[in-house]
Amino acid sequence: MVKLALRTGLRWKVSLAIAGVSALVAVALSLVVHNAARVSMLNNARDVMDSRVQAAQTYYDSTRRLMPHAKLNDPRLPQELRDAAALGQRATYLQKTDSSGTLEVWASVPTRNGKILSIHNKYQDRFSILGELDKTLILGSVSVVLGGCALGILIGGQLSRRLRKAATAARRLADGEGDVRVREAIGGRVRDETDDLARAVDGMAEALQDRLEAERRVTADIAHELRTPVTGLLTAAELLPPGRPTELVRDRAQALRTLVEDVLEVARLDGFAERAEMQDIQLGEFVLRRVRIAEPEARVKVVRDAYVSTDPRRLERILGNLLANAAKHGKAPFEVSVEGRVLRVRDHGPGFPEELLLEGPSRFRTGSKDRAGKGHGLGLTIAAGQARVLGARLSFRNADPELEGDSGAIAVLWLPESSPTSTGSFPVIQVPD
Repeated sequence: MVKLALRTGLRWKVSLAIAGVSALVAVALSLVVHNAARVSMLNNARDVMDSRVQAAQTYYDSTRRLMPHAKLNDPRLPQELRDAAALGQRATYLQKTDSSGTLEVWASVPTRNGKILSIHNKYQDRFSILGELDKTLILGSVSVVLGGCALGILIGGQLSRRLRKAATAARRLADGEGDVRVREAIGGRVRDETDDLARAVDGMAEALQDRLEAERRVTADIAHELRTPVTGLLTAAELLPPGRPTELVRDRAQALRTLVEDVLEVARLDGFAERAEMQDIQLGEFVLRRVRIAEPEARVKVVRDAYVSTDPRRLERILGNLLANAAKHGKAPFEVSVEGRVLRVRDHGPGFPEELLLEGPSRFRTGSKDRAGKGHGLGLTIAAGQARVLGARLSFRNADPELEGDSGAIAVLWLPESSPTSTGSFPVIQVPD
């Protein structure tokens, strides 16, 4: 089952959270205020009617006459008040008179002659104040919610901007810009958890850079130290008498020397110390000559020629490694095409492994099972590093049999329009589509 994920910004999450809390608080306070006001008004109405019935009782006992609105043995008297009078108690009672909820307040008291003196009145106008109070509470609640949303957008927006800057700086750091610092990128005077995160990322980046630099130096030192004995081994192999064993020793010694040179080249590229020596060349003619030497059976097609400013030695190295990878892991026919500043190398083999398409070339990783045991995974790594030095962009993808007629691996090199100002000014990316 595919789970659908709703991606929302931190600003709106904070805003919704504050708005929700504000709404809950506003509703709770409104209910409390409404109920408190209603109870207070009802108690006040009871007290007023109780005072009036006491005054009517005093007047009746002294004059045997009834005050206005006072009645004896009112047939509409609620049963609850009749029961209270039977017990000799003075009481008040609230009664709804119609479906609209209009309240009528009753008060009764037993007289000395056994009758019940009562008085009642409707308090519709007085209780209508509750309606006005409710409107005021609703308006206040809406204002609180809107204010909470505005405050959430302000706070969340500031936090979101800082996190976006931190993410951008982290991506630049991952792309190899070692001088980038997340704490400097987010800026600001606020000291919060974002600063703690930025300092932690900066510390981790520095530690990783130190570790990678140490590993690079160790690799370079080991490869450098191996050059002398490997060269001696190759020289000694040349002195062996002719024969099959001699050929095997020479072949393995030469392979070992090539591996040492490749490791040294990768170490130099990883150190970002390489600089391109730019020259203006005609790309189509340059590719034709180099392909005839590196892979004579490859077919070259110049769709549109162009003059480019590049380092011919490094471009030749990239082209040679791509052709060598195609010959080693792919199948003929091999095709090289030039279209303006774009150079493509294609074979008709099983294609690049998924790991390479997703993560890019990696040293000493040869890919899928059908490509295992061939090479050391340094050819494409060197090609990608040299492309970075040239300011070019190198991508890898597999051919679509339905659209392109056959399977195969396709490497595409985009040369820049202008010379790079610094090593790695254009990142190397891998496009899996």
